[in-house]
Amino acid sequence: MLETTKRRQVVSRRKSGKMSKALAMMGLAMVALAAGSNSAWADLRLCNKTESKVGVAIGYKDKEGWVTEGWWNIGSNSCETLFPGALVSRYYYIYAVDYDQLGEWGGRAFMCTRDKEFTIRGIEDCVARGYERTGFFEIDTGEQSSWTVQLTEPVQQGTGGR
Repeated sequence: MLETTKRRQVVSRRKSGKMSKALAMMGLAMVALAAGSNSAWADLRLCNKTESKVGVAIGYKDKEGWVTEGWWNIGSNSCETLFPGALVSRYYYIYAVDYDQLGEWGGRAFMCTRDKEFTIRGIEDCVARGYERTGFFEIDTGEQSSWTVQLTEPVQQGTGGR
């Protein structure tokens, strides 16, 4: 019997007073969950564990090169499948915007986006091609067939145990 492993990655949002495309610092934690051999479970999913509505863009490399796609609008405390079926790449890249609190989840992997729904081929010369240059954070799926990313509120300093 083949056993698949589904992983979940938790990412905290950077609070920001404005919608900048600057680098975002984030905490990452991975939790492995055992799954049965059900191939329908093979997806890249994103769960919004905040009280805000978020917009999500994804970047990945397929047989023809780099692709960025967006936007998925995900309500508070809900999940969405971003890439259905078995994952075709080890690395995926995510950029997300908190519409209500004006924060973002981003990183150092720069790719092309735009304000409206998009599918963009290539990550070079974004601005010259009429797109925005946006910093995505990297997800290393370790070549698993399924992966779940969880966007969370930032951890407040001064709370918790000793």
